[in-house]
Amino acid sequence: MDPEIHYARSGEVSIAYQVIGDGPRDLLLVPGWVSHLEVFWQDPSCRQFMERLASFCRLIRIDRRGTGLSDRIGGPATLEQRMDDVRATMDAVGSESASLLGISEAGPMCLLYAATYPERTDSLILANTTAAFVGNDYEGSATRESLAAFFDRVEESWGTGLSARVLTPSSKDDPEVVRAWARLERNSVSPRDARRLFALLEETDARHVLSSISVPTLVLHSKGDRACPVAGGRYLAEHIAGARIVEFDSDDHVPWHLDNSDLFLPEIEEFLTGTRGATEPDRVLKTVMFCDVVESTQRAVELGDRAWGEVLDRFYETIRTALKTWRGEEIDTAGDGFFAAFDGPARAIRCAVSIRDALSQADVPVRVGLHTGECELIGGKLGGVAVHTGARVAGAARPNEVLVSSTVKDLVAGSGLRFEDRGQHELKGLPDRWQLFSAST
Repeated sequence: MDPEIHYARSGEVSIAYQVIGDGPRDLLLVPGWVSHLEVFWQDPSCRQFMERLASFCRLIRIDRRGTGLSDRIGGPATLEQRMDDVRATMDAVGSESASLLGISEAGPMCLLYAATYPERTDSLILANTTAAFVGNDYEGSATRESLAAFFDRVEESWGTGLSARVLTPSSKDDPEVVRAWARLERNSVSPRDARRLFALLEETDARHVLSSISVPTLVLHSKGDRACPVAGGRYLAEHIAGARIVEFDSDDHVPWHLDNSDLFLPEIEEFLTGTRGATEPDRVLKTVMFCDVVESTQRAVELGDRAWGEVLDRFYETIRTALKTWRGEEIDTAGDGFFAAFDGPARAIRCAVSIRDALSQADVPVRVGLHTGECELIGGKLGGVAVHTGARVAGAARPNEVLVSSTVKDLVAGSGLRFEDRGQHELKGLPDRWQLFSAST
């Protein structure tokens, strides 16, 4: 079930918040520029990030005033008002003190809060942020002119997912990621309010409070971050007494996007608890894909070893290229068979269709089967009933067909993908009859 939404009263303003987990320490996550508690929770990578945090602490999430599910206000909030909102939320959940996780634009407010209320701040975690987004004290800080030009683009294209190009460049060409950011943009604030919030970056400067921060501080930063250059994180670490910085080989600004989650989470857990938990759960939800060449034995005999080897090379190369585009993970290969997994069913279908089309044009007919289910992690490999089901679905596919289970079809409603009912099938070794569908884009 989704965590319940509650409201804390901060003066005349209602601040939306969620509490997840019941760990021995409180961690209050302060989002950056814009947010929406429910939309963020619907994103699989963001949800997994939050659940992992909640596994070792009591996680408190908020929508800053003027955004998401919190009250809309007449204009952008000051840092002082936003500090009041944090205190009001902590009071509402009975938290006397908490660690603050400030992401991106939330950094300056968290810095000021830690300096002003050290008795209510256990520690400070600063993720891909800085003390001042405009300034000349470090390399890479923006100019007012560059920000103004970006403001214009933001307001003109708000609701289309343009922010993905800067915040998640590793997936800027993934339509599913762009749609997710477009949905967040539309639900978080209006175009004009987005510009107003962004314009505050020109005036916000918390550099003068860095020497007053006395709580333990961890700075985490992606080296290739375009939204907030790593020099800003280094500046924080140099000017906060005792602060430690960890830099990651990543271009993404968002801590929970793709591999960033596996980079940021262990550092956060160790900083707060002194130990690192397992980086992967024992069971995980995946969309599995099985692909093989139609009548491979017959073709191998007809072509001979050398020509057949060239066919297999093309088969593997085509699939691996598509996996890079659609965020798939190669799990295993065997002869003319390929096993891969995805963290999203729509991406899996689009990847499978692109593989089928590319190999069909090369006169290499294939069968592809997809199923979504909970898989077991066994020595770095995936196993369990969901994997067996995916293999059996592939076995029922026709030449040059992408066949999916009804589970996959139901999970991609609204994606624009098309399906043709292939009826019910008995899948060897599995109970009941399975409704299968031929997928296309």
